Amino acid sequence: MSTVHTPPPTGPDTEPTPAVAPRRDAEQTRAAILRAARYLLARHAQADITLKAVAERAGVSPPLILKYFGNKDGLFARVMSFDQDADALLDAPLDDLGRHMVRHLLTGQTERGADPVLRIVFAPFQGDRGDIMRANFRTQVSDRLAGRLPGPDPGLRAELAVATLLGLGVMYGIARGTHLRAATIDDIVDRYASTVQALLTL
Repeated sequence: MSTVHTPPPTGPDTEPTPAVAPRRDAEQTRAAILRAARYLLARHAQADITLKAVAERAGVSPPLILKYFGNKDGLFARVMSFDQDADALLDAPLDDLGRHMVRHLLTGQTERGADPVLRIVFAPFQGDRGDIMRANFRTQVSDRLAGRLPGPDPGLRAELAVATLLGLGVMYGIARGTHLRAATIDDIVDRYASTVQALLTL
C-alpha cells in the first residue's frame, strides 16, 4: 500500500519560512569592528568608548567583540597598531611608492570613509594612550619607510614624506577643502605624488 505524501499548506494564512541570514565572514566581522572602533576613537577618548557603542556601530553583539579581541584593551591595542595599515600603504616598488601612497590614502577616504593611518592625528586626545599611538606610528610607519630609503638622511626624508602625506589627508578628509574634494583622485595623484616621491628617491 503506497503512502500519500501531502505537500505542506500554502496560501495567505501560511507563515513564510524564515530566511536564513547569511553567516558573516569572520574577517569581515573583525574588519567591521575595527572600523567602528577607529571611528569612535577619532571622536572620543578611549576611556569614554564602551564595547556596546563599538558593537552598535559595527552591527554586531558585544560578546562577539570579546570572542575576537578578548576584551576592550585587546581591541584598542589592535586599533592603536599601524602594522597592517603600513603593509598596505607601503606595498609598492620604491620608484612608484609616492603615487601609491597618495592614491592609497585618497582611496581609503573615499571608499572607506577614512584612512587608518590618519588615526595618528587624534593621538593628542588619547592621553597616555596617545603616547602608545605615537610610538607605534614611528616604528611601524616612519621607521619602516626609512628602512627602505637609499641615500643620506633616510629617517628625516621618511618623516617629511609621511608629513606631506598626512597634510593631504587632513585637508582632504578632515578639513574637506572644497577645491580638493571637487578634483578627481587621478588629478590629485598626478599633481601631488611627485612631491612625496621627491623625498623618497634621490
